[in-house]
Amino acid sequence: MLAAPNPIPVYRDLAAHYAEPHRHYHTLDHIEQCLRQFDLAAERMEEPHAVEMALWFHDVIYQPAAKDNELRSAQLFAQQAGGAFEPHFTQRVFDLVLVTTHRAVPAVQDDGYMVDIDLSGFGMDWASFKADSEAIRKEFAHVPDEAFYPRQAGFLRALLERPRFYFTDFFRDRYERNARENIARCLDELGARGLV
Repeated sequence: MLAAPNPIPVYRDLAAHYAEPHRHYHTLDHIEQCLRQFDLAAERMEEPHAVEMALWFHDVIYQPAAKDNELRSAQLFAQQAGGAFEPHFTQRVFDLVLVTTHRAVPAVQDDGYMVDIDLSGFGMDWASFKADSEAIRKEFAHVPDEAFYPRQAGFLRALLERPRFYFTDFFRDRYERNARENIARCLDELGARGLV
């Protein structure tokens, strides 16, 4: 690697983004949770430094109604990085941020780790899962229940229909069962409340 940018102003910029008042889930707490999961799996990754950098940046741009948050987050990383890193590293981090759109099956192992870490909260205990769900709902407070909950249920059902919720064996062994149970319970509760 070449000389990296001064991390202090970069961190301050990241922290300012993650502290924006419209955020309740996509905060530094989420990044800390992701980094804890990263620490558990890093030795299994091919390019752990790229995954770690991508985790810091993957939600730095977040507007609930926007469809391009991940792209704009990746672009901010590239802008912050300037020419300080080898081109391969910069491109790899950029691509890893983009996999957190969760629109495609991860193509390579580290993409799978990136996606699994981002979704690791689904596999936590019920109280943590519920708190995360409530925080996400607060971020979409501008969306009425009759629009929000059916969309949320559709996303959750799509996750349940995947043959594997987690793409890596490490996270599958660790969280798959809890994630499926949490999602099923959430869908049952939404149905019981007449929201879906």
